[in-house]
Amino acid sequence: MRVQLPEPVAAIYRAVELLEACYPGRKFTPDGHLVGSIGEVVAAEALGLTLYPGSHPGHDAFDKDGDVQIKMTGAKSISLYDTCNRLVVLRVVSPEFAEIVYDGPGEPAWQAAGPVQKNGQRVIRLSKLLAIAKISAAARESSGEEIAI
Repeated sequence: MRVQLPEPVAAIYRAVELLEACYPGRKFTPDGHLVGSIGEVVAAEALGLTLYPGSHPGHDAFDKDGDVQIKMTGAKSISLYDTCNRLVVLRVVSPEFAEIVYDGPGEPAWQAAGPVQKNGQRVIRLSKLLAIAKISAAARESSGEEIAI
């Protein structure tokens, strides 16, 4: 599912493209806290989530079904500190859009992630998350469970 990025966010990513065009060979990748906060507000608006106050332990938001951990990246993988109830992962695909790569239970992602690194995080590639999502969708479909899109 594609999600329109708010104009101030799109302006950041357009500025990155301009900087990289002006300075070939240099990367101006937004990362860290900035991208995390952008991902949280974009996912909350797109999926009707309620955000917890900043730096809430474990989860970033919640809805009627429970807690949600949100990750956003412009890369090919994300890092996880722990499992979570529900995991939403967004990938920036252009200055104006992000796509929801994964929206499902956190435990399968945690189990499929790589070994714990020195910083306590485990990395999982977006391609692996897409595969997990397909398996989950196929299982729901074969059991007759309705799939929300």
